[in-house]
Amino acid sequence: MTFDAGVPAPEVVADDHQLAAWLAEAAGRRLLEVRGEGLEGKELKDAGDAAAHELLMTLLATYRPDDAVLSEEGKDDKARLDAAKVWIVDPLDGTREFSEPPRDDWAVHVAVWEGGTLTAGAVAQPELGETFNTGNPPVVPPRTSAKPRIAVSRSRPPAFVTALAERLDAELVPMGSAGVKMMSVVRDVADAYVHAGGQYEWDSAAPVAVARAAGLFTSRVDGSELVYNQDDVYLPDVIVCRPELADDILAFIAEHGTEESRPESG
Repeated sequence: MTFDAGVPAPEVVADDHQLAAWLAEAAGRRLLEVRGEGLEGKELKDAGDAAAHELLMTLLATYRPDDAVLSEEGKDDKARLDAAKVWIVDPLDGTREFSEPPRDDWAVHVAVWEGGTLTAGAVAQPELGETFNTGNPPVVPPRTSAKPRIAVSRSRPPAFVTALAERLDAELVPMGSAGVKMMSVVRDVADAYVHAGGQYEWDSAAPVAVARAAGLFTSRVDGSELVYNQDDVYLPDVIVCRPELADDILAFIAEHGTEESRPESG
């Protein structure tokens, strides 16, 4: 049976913020459908990646035919480098978590780059029924924990983040998906996400756009700006945190550095 994404309202099509959210939600619904087809392991991962990518490419070709697209699952022909507007998408962020029902820490990323900067973005967390987006920026609630919380990989938290947590007297909160980690700061599940182990533009573009719209601090680990739609899409490190933690995090990294490695593709 063919998946029906529906038709967005004219006002949604006319607005990049709303369209990004609609696209992310549509891909999320498709992924929930795939998750219910009885597949397991690598078959489920591959089916999810392919289904969400194909749907997003079809919808973008329909509603933004003149724009370029950079997708984790697509071929980068570099035409985007001469384009006025580029959609940067990760059709399924957190494939491992997606393949382990009922885990909910996976996401869909849809971002817009225009004029040298991110201008819109949406991160859908389908199992939560939530889509965080720049059209209706989330309000970050006051911190509810006594200690700062740092979102980290559930399988391999880097040594420098463990040392950072000790310096800040912070707790480590393990979870999957880079986008989920960044949205955890928006949701008051964590207070910072500090990563230097290697990522690509699609891993952070949409979450960073949403985090910025929510008033959070975002930068690379040296404090410089996160820049997108580059010839080399490798963007290895990122900080997303509550603004009051930024100076202490940057000072620690300036003093102690990080361990960085380029990730394997796929």
